[in-house]
Amino acid sequence: MVWTGIPALAAQAAAVSGVPAAIPSPTTGVWHLGPIPIRAYALCILAGIVVAVWLTDRRLVARGARRGVALDISAWAVPFGIVGGRLYHLITTPQPYFGAGGRPMDAFAIWNGGLGIWGAVALGALGAWIGCRRHGVSFLHFVDAAAPGVLIAQAMGRFGNYFNNEIYGRPTDLPWALKVYEWDTSLGQAVRDAAGQPVVKGFFHPTFLYEALWVLVLAAVLLVLDRRRNLRPGQLFAAYVMGYPVGRIVVENMRSDSANLILGQRVNTWVSILVFLLGVWLWRRFGRGPRQEAEESPASHVAS
Repeated sequence: MVWTGIPALAAQAAAVSGVPAAIPSPTTGVWHLGPIPIRAYALCILAGIVVAVWLTDRRLVARGARRGVALDISAWAVPFGIVGGRLYHLITTPQPYFGAGGRPMDAFAIWNGGLGIWGAVALGALGAWIGCRRHGVSFLHFVDAAAPGVLIAQAMGRFGNYFNNEIYGRPTDLPWALKVYEWDTSLGQAVRDAAGQPVVKGFFHPTFLYEALWVLVLAAVLLVLDRRRNLRPGQLFAAYVMGYPVGRIVVENMRSDSANLILGQRVNTWVSILVFLLGVWLWRRFGRGPRQEAEESPASHVAS
């Protein structure tokens, strides 16, 4: 009864003030420490990486690996993932960079946003495979240990989109609508009117928040699944590959930003479907592996 009254109270307060109830967005996404720009987007990405490496290391140590090996492997996985994420974005959204009136040099400006998760996971996995080979760790054990932390990092990265006033959905008047400002990407701040006030673009579904909540729920599910089920190596990672696209498809079709389409659907929707099917195949493929391998230490053999 208390819960049902909260939206009503928010609506009444909005009616009295004349301002829609909404989640406020930041008006600044970059601060300057002397000549050095400190960008919120980069901070969110870096914080997510730190948390993911820390959690992965704890999970690997619990399985018998040496402490710090996750950091060693991440030294390969993270750069590969960043490059892969950017390449995916450039391939699927080339117009702002290479289309009519595009700015090719902005292809390197990753601080303005634009890291595709599918490219990040694909090349990041390649980097992790190389790191595992060099440090004598089973690749399947590593990706199983990393999957929950990667999801948490994704959630934290979405708050970088929040600071950049991007990745929002269609207009809405719901109490949790996101108040979005017209944004100057070159300055990393909201456009201001003659009076110095930030210009409001509108009120939209906070799809960045929906996705962040979804991946946090999925991370919790994977942690529980890992504790309660005797999975074969690689299956937890396969569950990640299956699970994330389910929420992404829903969120993707709520977004209002421009995107390239195939047969009337956003490119990321089609990619999400393909990745889900890949996850199903991986789950079944790894499920046929020898269960006794799950009892070995992650460092008991080099990934092949």
